[in-house]
Amino acid sequence: MKVLICGAGQVGFNIARYLSGENADITVIDQSPELIRKISDSLDVKGLVGFASHPDVLERAGAPDADMVIAVTYADEVNMVACQICHSIFEVPTKIARVRHQSYLEPMWSHLFSRDNMPIDVIISPEIEVARAIERRLQVPGAFDVHPLADGKVSMIGVRCTAETPILNTPLRQLTALFPDLHIVIVGIWRDGKGFVPTPDDDLRDGDDVYFVLEHSHLLRSMAAFGHEEKEARRVVIIGGGNIGLNLATAVEKNHPQVSMKLIEVDKSRAEKVAQELERCVVIHGSALDTEILEEANIMAAETVVAVSNDDEVNILASLLAKRHGCQRAVTLINTNSYSPLIGSLGIDTVVSPRAITVSTILQHVRRGRIRSVHSISEGFGEIIEAEALETSSLVGVPIRDADLPDGVIVGAIVRDEEVIIPRGDTIVRANDLVIIFAITEAVKKIEKLFAVKLEFF
Repeated sequence: MKVLICGAGQVGFNIARYLSGENADITVIDQSPELIRKISDSLDVKGLVGFASHPDVLERAGAPDADMVIAVTYADEVNMVACQICHSIFEVPTKIARVRHQSYLEPMWSHLFSRDNMPIDVIISPEIEVARAIERRLQVPGAFDVHPLADGKVSMIGVRCTAETPILNTPLRQLTALFPDLHIVIVGIWRDGKGFVPTPDDDLRDGDDVYFVLEHSHLLRSMAAFGHEEKEARRVVIIGGGNIGLNLATAVEKNHPQVSMKLIEVDKSRAEKVAQELERCVVIHGSALDTEILEEANIMAAETVVAVSNDDEVNILASLLAKRHGCQRAVTLINTNSYSPLIGSLGIDTVVSPRAITVSTILQHVRRGRIRSVHSISEGFGEIIEAEALETSSLVGVPIRDADLPDGVIVGAIVRDEEVIIPRGDTIVRANDLVIIFAITEAVKKIEKLFAVKLEFF
């Protein structure tokens, strides 16, 4: 597959890193020689310095033969024009663009991106995607990662084991005996900076990040098994009234009327604008690092603080201050990778990475075969894949224990019609089943082939 990536920033770099690891033919365009030099030195990709929306630059980058263009420069207009040129001149089949400005995304202008106007196949809005991801985490307190699968019938949850987790130091094979009616499969463990797919003889330890797949109706009991019985937050304080904060507050007002919200925004004109957009949320103008402002927001009575300002340092410090004042839980947006090793020791409960969420969303539209959705886990650990099993797949018709699955792959759930099946070794996958699989990054390409339609290109 030949892919053009317009933009060599953090998102473009990470998409190129994922795809180059799967032997795709990648060319990255950026007007910054430094960024192109960095990406060419670090990855097995071609780099081209130039303006990503200029036809001659796209032609030199190989647009006439490209299967896909992914436009993720900092400018919405460059992304949109690059996709338009790739369609009109070079007939590139699939076009993905990151669009940040909310005006373009208003429902009343949705016809703008139709095939007759500006033919972009997939529009990615990082602010909206991040707000959705945070909203999901608010619904499952105690989880640092939440992905609904199979139209909501199945969920993938990430939780951290603590000294209070009841099932520590217990071999995973014994969990079935301890909880015979609990529909759950542990698919991945992140320990000491490394991730692995567990065997039945592995156990859980204090400090592990654990990823498990479960039937959604078993969510509360599953969280209790890991020692997380926190109730869904009813009082939330949002720090930062930018697009993410506004989108989150709007979604919570719409979908969770029982939640009481306050929002702190340091810029006065922005605070006034946000206050006009929201109906029930109380907007406070001031700095979240000011103790008096936190007290005005009644932070000591809040169950969750969500720090989503444009400044990582403000988000981290405001989260720590909020917890010091009595707030129970902190959800913190952090863009900078270098802070990641510090987060656990600081006491921040959940970290949200806009880059990781954007990359995961884009990758859903890159995968081959009968793959319905893909979610990246822990930036490079692996992917949770939702795919339709075809009659030609070697996974169909044999017990899972006998299936020729690559190393680093585990089946988390099977959805057959309306039934959710939590698989065991003797479970047999049938044609047309929806299969939820976790695969480490190195095994993703093999999983694509496992679910590929023969003679199908894309």
